[in-house]
Amino acid sequence: MDHIKAVLADDHGVVRSGIKSLLESEGDIQVVAEAENGQEALQQVATYQPDIAILDIRMPIMNGLEATQKISEQEQKVKVLILSMHDDEEYILQSVESGAAGYLLKGSSKEEFLKAVRTVHEGERYFSADVSRVFVNNYLNQKPSKVNRAPNVSQNTYDLTKREKQILRLLFEGVGNKEIAEQLDKSIRTVETHRFNIMKKLGVNNVVELIKKIEDEQVLKGTLYA
Repeated sequence: MDHIKAVLADDHGVVRSGIKSLLESEGDIQVVAEAENGQEALQQVATYQPDIAILDIRMPIMNGLEATQKISEQEQKVKVLILSMHDDEEYILQSVESGAAGYLLKGSSKEEFLKAVRTVHEGERYFSADVSRVFVNNYLNQKPSKVNRAPNVSQNTYDLTKREKQILRLLFEGVGNKEIAEQLDKSIRTVETHRFNIMKKLGVNNVVELIKKIEDEQVLKGTLYA
């Protein structure tokens, strides 16, 4: 019996260990390599040429979305399944635009996880029910995909997403992570992930530098209140 070869990337060793045990207990799935960041995942994918790469979104050095895009461009035979705790619309849509074949929440059942892995391996797409609702809502609202939008630097400086601009504006106004999470009805970890990505895009290391950059760049400030 041919095994489904998988590379598993998550920055938490305990999580990787649990997922690996779950997958390999099935007998037809083999985790050929592990990675703790997106850059390492790229290297492992290039080395082991797996059938599927299972990636978390929030990882150091290179996040899962960036890794997904590079894998899709460089290793077209490798399917990417995002396994994340984030149910945020922006992340879900960005993952698909980056080339992911599936998106599953970490709270999913063992049965659904295994079904997702096998479905993606067979060349089909897989999205959990909660994730699928995001696509339906996006379609009904006729929200244009980022892939099809013409870039407009004055309106989207630094390629910030709608959610990132919303959170950046709140940070600039002095609102803390907990309060932002409550206002947006998101988890604190989700807000922290957005903040990490915002700082990376703006090239700053902390909130002080973030605020100064907004104050120094009027175009950036303008996009937050447009």
